[in-house]
Amino acid sequence: MTAVLYDTPGPKARVRNASLGVVGTILVVAVVAFVVYRFVATGQFSPRKWEWIQYVEIQKTVLAALSSLLQAFAMGAVLALLLGSVLAACRLSDHRWISRPATAVVEFFRAVPLLVMIFLFYYGLPPATGITVSAFWAVVLGLTLYNGSVLAEIFRAGVASLPRGQSEAAYALGMRKTQVMSFVLLPQAIRVMLPTIVSQLVVLLKDTALGFLIGFQELLFVARTLGSQGQFNFPIIPVAIVVAILYIAMCLLLSALAKYLEQRTRRSPKRADIDPAGKADNEVTISQATD
Repeated sequence: MTAVLYDTPGPKARVRNASLGVVGTILVVAVVAFVVYRFVATGQFSPRKWEWIQYVEIQKTVLAALSSLLQAFAMGAVLALLLGSVLAACRLSDHRWISRPATAVVEFFRAVPLLVMIFLFYYGLPPATGITVSAFWAVVLGLTLYNGSVLAEIFRAGVASLPRGQSEAAYALGMRKTQVMSFVLLPQAIRVMLPTIVSQLVVLLKDTALGFLIGFQELLFVARTLGSQGQFNFPIIPVAIVVAILYIAMCLLLSALAKYLEQRTRRSPKRADIDPAGKADNEVTISQATD
């Protein structure tokens, strides 16, 4: 097929691209090798710096911090998805008295840094309103408002990216806007939005680390505490490596879940584009929705 974004490279361009790829790979390997060498030279892999991981109490502390992180992530993700869907529905409304306030809310919370919102909930609410918010809920509320506003824009853009013919055909059959959104647009938009939604959930997962600034005992808080222990020769790098591995594992699990959901929502390759009666898939979907 003819390339869309750029012309198909010729023989010289292929050789040049391959040479640049080899040089880039060599540079990356050299940098990684140098970092590993410096870690070995400075004793970062010495048994004493990794001795902390053998203590049962430390293992329990790390697992408790991981549990707190996952609880904050789960609560923030569920609330952010709900808030994002509500705000997106409001932004797509034909009534300006609904869409304009929703747009203002989305733009406001997208513009405010997440750390500022966490500080406001944890430090600002008690003196201003007399309401005390725990570190857990300060993190969850900040994650919900910030990521919910971002997800609202993702949902809105996903629905708006669909061809207008889909909704026009549904309206022509007499479907209401709620039916058009529920049975025609959303099932198609979800497949388009899924990779972006998962990427935003990965951001939400990593943003839970900001909670250590207000004393929320998640992985980064425990890592900072363990890394400052002189009895283990200040194992900052080993603790950071363990925490990084845990974060990478959680992100990979999210990616695997996204791939599984994408395969479930993807149309089966065995299904014909036209049914035996001669109706197109879009017509079958719309007619089933109206039934």
